[in-house]
Parts: sequence; structure tokens; C-alpha cells
Amino acid sequence: MTMAQEAGQYGWTQDRELSWLRFNRRVLEEAGDETVPLLERLKFISIFTSNLDEFFMVRVGNLFDLSLVSPEEIDNKTGQTPAQQLQEIYSVVPGLIEIKNRLYTDVAALLRRQGVCDLTMEELTGEERRFVNTYYKAKILPVLSPQIVDAHHPFPHLANKALYVAALLRSRKGTASLGFLPVPANLPAFLTMPGHPGRMIRMETMLYHWAPALFGEFRMETACVLCVTRNADLNLDMELLGEGGEDIRSRMSKLLKKRASQSVVRLELSKKPGGEFLKLLKSRIRVENHQIYFDQSPLDMRYVYDLVKALPEEQAAALSFPPYRPRWPEDLDEQSSIIEQVRSRDRLLFFPFDGVDPFLRLLSEAAERPDVISIRITIYRLASSSKVAHILCKAAENGKEVTVLMELRARFDEANNISWSRLLEDSGCRVIYGVEAYKCHSKICLITLRRGDRLSYITQIGTGNYNEHTNEQYTDLSLMTADEGIGLDGTVFFQNMMVGNLEGVYRHLLVAPSDIKPRLLELIDGEIAKGPEGCIRIKANSMTEREVMDKLAEASQAGVQVQLILRGICCLRPGIAARTENIHVTSIVGRYLEHGRIYCFGRGREARLWIASADLMTRNLNRRVEIACPVYDPEVRTQLLWILRTQLEDNVKASSLLPDGSYCRKVNSLDPCDSQEVFMDKSIHRSRRREPEGALQRLLGGLRGKRKGGGGGGI
Repeated sequence: MTMAQEAGQYGWTQDRELSWLRFNRRVLEEAGDETVPLLERLKFISIFTSNLDEFFMVRVGNLFDLSLVSPEEIDNKTGQTPAQQLQEIYSVVPGLIEIKNRLYTDVAALLRRQGVCDLTMEELTGEERRFVNTYYKAKILPVLSPQIVDAHHPFPHLANKALYVAALLRSRKGTASLGFLPVPANLPAFLTMPGHPGRMIRMETMLYHWAPALFGEFRMETACVLCVTRNADLNLDMELLGEGGEDIRSRMSKLLKKRASQSVVRLELSKKPGGEFLKLLKSRIRVENHQIYFDQSPLDMRYVYDLVKALPEEQAAALSFPPYRPRWPEDLDEQSSIIEQVRSRDRLLFFPFDGVDPFLRLLSEAAERPDVISIRITIYRLASSSKVAHILCKAAENGKEVTVLMELRARFDEANNISWSRLLEDSGCRVIYGVEAYKCHSKICLITLRRGDRLSYITQIGTGNYNEHTNEQYTDLSLMTADEGIGLDGTVFFQNMMVGNLEGVYRHLLVAPSDIKPRLLELIDGEIAKGPEGCIRIKANSMTEREVMDKLAEASQAGVQVQLILRGICCLRPGIAARTENIHVTSIVGRYLEHGRIYCFGRGREARLWIASADLMTRNLNRRVEIACPVYDPEVRTQLLWILRTQLEDNVKASSLLPDGSYCRKVNSLDPCDSQEVFMDKSIHRSRRREPEGALQRLLGGLRGKRKGGGGGGI
């Protein structure tokens, strides 16, 4: 391939990992937003940290594996090998850690003024020190397991993301050794002071203080807190095929144990140790310099949510977002049957602004009604105390035929799903585990009713999981419809899944891996045929699929206005002259995690609309079972168009993706619009809304004008 060809192929796309890091930087930037309450800013730092942890476990882990087994494999967005991609990741992350440290220092200082203090041992009052000493002797010391590494004591296994106080020890003969003190995982992450719950000290801070006295005759020269991040990217699809005679659930249980011992891809240290200490750590943990990160803020910030709960209610409320209780949709009568109301017309729930109770009521009705003969549902992630699962168990106990397609390979929820699958089976549900090598990521629940010799259906299609906890944190859509054609397609879908058929034929639903991408490409072609009158609006989480991006670039060159609302990864770079100049990408990071997927082609009444479980990613469109459902009901279509328009008008929490791959905040005019605040204030069900096409065109024109100015830089 010539240099010109390479420039053409990669000149308007970017690396998915760097794009994701840019998204996580925007999460971190919320911690620097002075309009965000202080405890929420601390939560954003915690979210950034946990996001980065998972990124290293999964994405860096995957590239690490590829660099070993397929070192010459070329990424189709950048032309880079896995090793080159890893090099860029390792070079970018230290800058993010510096920003995190600065923001944590600033937020912690501001919280101190409000009585929320992360204390050192030196800051304790005399009374507090006596309290901590007593707690240490009674609760901590008896469960500590310090270990010295020498000829008689092998190097310990360092658990993934567990905290350790690591020490450089010196024997009486002057021999250097390493010492490790695990931070007990079965004790609280912090200790609050009596009468002052805002004053707390973290467990690792206490252990760091007492560590010199815990290694016997060895003298501790220096110490730091550390944790390792291990590769958690098990190739479950391939490994699950390894033993054909074994039940998939048993095989999965065994594979989860393997995750704990995979390679270390990152070492985090609370400070930069001296040369001898660092050299010993590197050699024993087997990491290179570029895999080591020095982070002065807490290495594990999961404690933040427990800290918020520990504070007095009034103090926590003053430092948090105003409470929001999800509403009951105005177009549903709480006192009437949900099934009968859905029969009258389609209904849309918009989480978390609408509550999940209407769907739970729908499911509960189905579990009790004598005319319901079956409930079939796909499950990817469930809450740890799932109301959905308990209703399904009750339905089975009531004699309904309940079929659950449970995906055991939902990363980091595998153990939870295994537990629920056993409980569902014990209650009489039929549990199946999907199709080999294809995760089932679809969100569909099909209720079948019989009246006389006639069958009817209530179908629920969602963009998010059946998880009541995340339904309160993620923006998602849930369509409930009695459309007979969609119900019949739902029946065919479950029949196909029972026999592993991925090539089923559907009249209404789009089902990946066979249908969604070809149909998307066809729909884009339809807008290309309209030229400058064409309009494409897609809301999703991420976009990496090369064929889709190529087709969108083709649409841009035909003059089609393409508006993408993508929270996270976007491998397409918009605004590239003669290639993607008519593509505009908006990313919104706010109080709630943007998670819904809407595909919209055309304008107004002629627009064709779907909600979907699938992002525009290679894995979703090619290697997963996903569902996109058409939206026919005029009222629901109007609601979806209003959601899209409101998010495109967001100029408070929205950023625009620039041609160089960086982001800049949209201009906050005299008329600020925070789309999530709008959704909290204005229900999609309250009144009929029509899409003001003129306003949308003015918005697009304004974005085109801003794009010419360029600007932005860095990650």
C-alpha cells in the first residue's frame, strides 16, 4: 500500500483505545466542574478510576494477548500493530493520572472545608488516636498477614486490584528483601471518628503507619501502597468450546478462577520508590517501566460511595445532586392493567427519568394472569437482588412456561449470572445459554396470551439491561408494544435461539449478526440517494465498525447531514474536508450515564426510527446477538425525535468531536440547555411534541460554522 493510499484509508479514522481514553478524560473533567456538587465531583474521580481499571483489565489485556499471538495484526482504523497501540496507551495514561491527582487534591481540600476529611495519622486528635489504636489492636492486627520474600518465603500472589503495603526490608546482615502486607478485604475500607463521621482514615493509611513494627527483626527502610491490574480478557468464546461434553455453566465457573492468575498489565504505586526498591518490585512482579504508574491519590476509590452513606443525611445532601425520584409516566394509569393499556397503544419508558415500576408491573401481571401462557426473556445483566428474576420465578411457580436466555459471558457479571441461572432453574424456569461464540446482548421480553384459540403478544424491547439498579443510573429506553407483527417476530427469535439459528428471517425486527449491519448500510444508501436533503441521526454509546463509518463518510460526501450522539468511542473523525465534513459528533457526559440507542433516518413523519441494543461496534454488529426494533406508534416516534433534538441542543454537558480527534465543550449561550436536566423537568409523556425541522436546520448550520474554526488539541 502506498503512502497516499494509507493516508486515504486512515486519514479520517482514529484508534479506538485513544478515543476511549478521551471519553474517560471527559468523565474526569466533571470532577473539575465547579457547578457540580463536591461529593459528586469525588464520585466522578472514582468513576474515572474504575473505568481506567476495567480498560486495563480488558482492552489493554486484549492488546497484550494480541501482541503475543498475532504481533503483525494490523488495526483497520490506524494501521498499527498491537505493540504500537500499547505504546500509545502507555504514553497517554500518565498525563491522565496527573490530572486525576490535581483534581483529587483540589476536591479533597474543598471537602475539608465542609467537614469531610481524609486524615493522616498525624492529623488525628489525641482522643481519635486512642480510638484508632484500640480499633487496630482489636479488629485489624488479628487478621493481618505480613510476608517477607526470601529463600524460605516465596513471592506472594498479588490479587487483581487488591491493596498492599509493600516495603523494602533490611536484615541484620544487610541483605535487602521485600515485604508485603495485604490490606484486609474483609474489613471496612475506612474508619470514621466517633461523633465526627466526616472525619475518616483509610485502612491503607493506618497499615502504612504500623508497617515498620510488623516485619519482625527486619528493618523497614521505605514503603509504599501498591496494587496490580491483571489481564481479565479471557477468550471465553473459544475456551468454552474446549470441552464439548461439559455443561457450559460448569466450564464458566472453572474459567473464572483462571482470571485471577493472568498476567500483570499495570503496577500502581502510591509514590516513586528508590532505585533498589523499584528494581526489586519490577523484577518480581515482572513489569516494564512503561507499565508502572505513580498515583498520589487513593489507588482504590470504591470507598467513596460508602463514605457518602456514612455521612449525616443533611451533610451528604448539601454536597450532592438534588435528589431525583423517577416519575410514573403520565400516560399510564397506575390503577389500571398495564397489559391492557399497552394493548390500547405502544408505551415508551425513558430511564431513569421514568421509573422501572411500569415494566415490573407488566411482568407481575403476566405472572398472575390466567390468560398468559408463557414469558420469554433474554438476560445479560441483573441486579444483585433482582426483582425481575424473582417475578420470573414466581411466574414459573404459577405454572407459566418461562424461558430465560441467560448470557453467562457478560464480563464481570459471570458469577452473578451463574447464581441467578441456578435459582431460576430451581423455580421451574427453562434456562438456555445462547449461541456458541456469540454473546446474546439483546434485550427482549415476550409475553404470550391466549384467549380461546387466538394468541396475542406483549413485547418489550429495551436498550438497557433488566437491572433495577442501573435503570436508575443509565439513560435507556424501553418500548412496550402489542403489535402483532413484532410479537410474531419475537416468537421466531426465541425459536431460533433455542436451536442456535443466527440466520432467521424477520419481518419487523432486525437481529444481528445477520440483519442489523446490512440494513443500516441500506438505510444510509437511502439517505445518500436524497443528497443534501438526506438526514441521519444516530444515538449510541460507541462506533468502531469500519463498514458503517465508510458508508457514513460516503453519505457526508453526498451532502447528507449526519448527526451522531456518541457517549464514548468514536473511531471516525468528523469535519475532514471532502470526506467527513457533513458529519457532526456530540458526546454528553453528565449526571447519568448515556446508554440508549436510537437509529433515525429521514425527517419528520417520513423518518424511519428504531431503538436497539446494539452500538455501532464491530463486536455488536458482527459477533453478538442484538435486536433493533422499529417504532411505529406516532406518539412514541414524536417522543424519540424530541429526545434526539434536545440532546443535539445540549450546550452544558455536551462536547463536540473535532477533526483532530479531541473534544471541545459546546458553546454555552445565553440559553443554556442541559439535556438531562430538561428530561428531569419535562416528561416525554406530558404533551405531543412535533419536531421543529427549521430549528434543527439552524442548529446544523451553526455547527457547520463553528467547525470551520477548528481548534482543540491534546487528548
